[in-house]
Amino acid sequence: MSKAELWERLTAFMTAHPSKSFNYKELAQHIQVRKMDMKRQISEVLREMGRQGVLDEISTGRYKFKNAGAYIVGIVDLTAKGTAYIQSDESPEDVFVTFQNLKHALNGDKVKVLVYARSRSRRPEGEVVEILERSKGTFVGVVQCSANYAFLIPSGRQLPYDVFLPLENLHGAKNGDKVVVKINNWPDNQKNPVGEIIEVLGRPGDNDTEMNAIMAEYELPVNFPASVERIAEKIPLEIPVDELKSRRDFRDVITFTIDPADAKDFDDALSVRELGNGEYEVGIHIADVSYYVKENGALDKEAYSRATSVYLVDRTIPMLPERLCNGVCSLRPDEDKLCFSAVFRMDLEAKVTEQWFGRTVIHSNRRFTYEEAQMMIEGEEGDYRKEVLLLNDLAQKLRIKRFKAGAIDFDREEVKFYLDEKGHPTGVYFKRSKEANKLIEEFMLLANKKVAEFIGKPEADKKAKTFVYRIHEQPLPEKLEDFNRFVARFGYGVKTGNRKALTTSMNNLLEEVREKPEQNMIQTLAVRTMAKAEYSTGNIGHYGLAFDYYTHFTSPIRRYPDVMVHRLLQRYLEGGRSANKEKYEEFCKHSSEMEQVAANAERASVKYKQVEFMSDKVGQVFEGTISGVTPWGFYVELNDSKCEGLVSMTELEDDAYEFDEKNYCITGRFHHKIYQLGDKVRVRVAKANLIARQLDYELAEKQENDYMGNRGVEEIEELKYRTKNDKNVRKRTINKKEKKGYRK
Repeated sequence: MSKAELWERLTAFMTAHPSKSFNYKELAQHIQVRKMDMKRQISEVLREMGRQGVLDEISTGRYKFKNAGAYIVGIVDLTAKGTAYIQSDESPEDVFVTFQNLKHALNGDKVKVLVYARSRSRRPEGEVVEILERSKGTFVGVVQCSANYAFLIPSGRQLPYDVFLPLENLHGAKNGDKVVVKINNWPDNQKNPVGEIIEVLGRPGDNDTEMNAIMAEYELPVNFPASVERIAEKIPLEIPVDELKSRRDFRDVITFTIDPADAKDFDDALSVRELGNGEYEVGIHIADVSYYVKENGALDKEAYSRATSVYLVDRTIPMLPERLCNGVCSLRPDEDKLCFSAVFRMDLEAKVTEQWFGRTVIHSNRRFTYEEAQMMIEGEEGDYRKEVLLLNDLAQKLRIKRFKAGAIDFDREEVKFYLDEKGHPTGVYFKRSKEANKLIEEFMLLANKKVAEFIGKPEADKKAKTFVYRIHEQPLPEKLEDFNRFVARFGYGVKTGNRKALTTSMNNLLEEVREKPEQNMIQTLAVRTMAKAEYSTGNIGHYGLAFDYYTHFTSPIRRYPDVMVHRLLQRYLEGGRSANKEKYEEFCKHSSEMEQVAANAERASVKYKQVEFMSDKVGQVFEGTISGVTPWGFYVELNDSKCEGLVSMTELEDDAYEFDEKNYCITGRFHHKIYQLGDKVRVRVAKANLIARQLDYELAEKQENDYMGNRGVEEIEELKYRTKNDKNVRKRTINKKEKKGYRK
């Protein structure tokens, strides 16, 4: 072992035990060095580390890690391994913290961290010195009982410790029940927190139990407070006459909705009428939620808290009570409804020549499903076919203009399940966007863009007013380089010289891979390459859509930012002063956070259904594609169902494999066998763990043990052991890319 390797291993061990001191013999034992000459070398390296200020020599030959760093405050981002990264505005890089140095901090907690003085390590490291704010106090898991006590075995990575449960705190829960636990106490000198059960969810594997567990895990509400429901029930369906008179009346204009077949809340409608001279008036009418949900009222506070509707596989957790979302506000056919509208005069080339924004009343003539509208677009006769075809023609021209301007076409398939009456998946299908979907999409994008421009573009002598934007930053150059390096293996590539070249080549690539086995994987990686869209009062434009101004105006029944946009737009139409920027920025931050919570919960429900769908297929063999590579193995997505599972590194017995994060692969040390992102493999379903929502696969091909002629089994196992514990390997495997791209 070289001095450099010794330095790395000693640094790793000492930073993991910053409060303790060691001599060279103790350190040799801890890092498993037995030879005397290597022990002497440890002594030399310790003296050198002392001279360079990395270690303090507190007595002759006894050293301690030198804490000469700074303190920062940040948020814990826990990895699947139980280590963490601290994300902080006070540090340009995320700070790595070992499991031992987390001091009971959990995912999402706000903490104070001591960042160690930088040594030769490439990443900043530190230790948690204080937990400032817990992100959550309840956890989901399965009860494990014994005669005198019980434990909660937590689900997922939300809590890397079991929770001790005194028997008097079980509150009726039985061994094996899935429950929600509240932590009451966590002594500093104990590994396990002490808690009590606050809700029994049911038996693991039951559909309602597991869906309720996902809701509890992400702290999503099951029901609305009774007081909020009572307020909602008192809202009348009838519209006051005075309110009708104060609005622009569209009740005599042909108007319809186009939504999914199972939709109940219709929050957008389109109207169209011919104006002559080759021009048309197109109205985009959005449910006027802000008329019914008064600012700072009980309904408003509940909607703000939820911030978004959440769509699990088998149920919806709405932002608004049913009385509002499916009744009062829903733009149902043959009923007068209050709307906030964006109305455009357009020519046949889809050029907007005039625009108007304001409150309206409409009367929808027809409710179309996407399938019904699509059939008319494809040639079938039906109600208002002329109007549907006209709007489709305009939408296609808007779409062409948008892509010419540099928009990126992330048109991905959605995995959906056929469910029986008990919620169990009986089949998988893929939802594809057709022309009818894109018709609605283009007019919603147009309304969102024009509303944002109307408020956001400052007048010559005035500052822009506070507003809520939907922003999307341009991708980082290093992410684009990584993406290009990967797709090059398939013979593809994107140009990164300028925005136009990038977006054109990206769209060409996404079109080229359509219907090919690598389509889903490349689309997924392309999305990961891009930044995440979020809400902000600071406008930077929307890179993916190629819009300088963009907002969310069109879905106030299911998104709170749209309610904020309606209120601000009305305020400014009435000549009001600019709203408080700090207040609305806080609202934007909360909305972005809740959007991410909803997305995580929705993914968890899809993952559960995938595992449930595959649970009766253990032992069967399927074709798949490697969709993710990690330090602990690689993930394989099945070609026919898109169900993703892990092939563990420990199951690869023909060699000692190392993770190469730069090249998205793992490589065998002896025979250099490579498993890399995008490889086609045949796998056997080994295990379907419903409780952990995890599929385990194993390679279907028998691995050849051709190393036996040159290397013995004992040598292979020793190398595997050293590989697992080698600092150089661990340094490559515990890194920011694990956190950002390959954590499952």
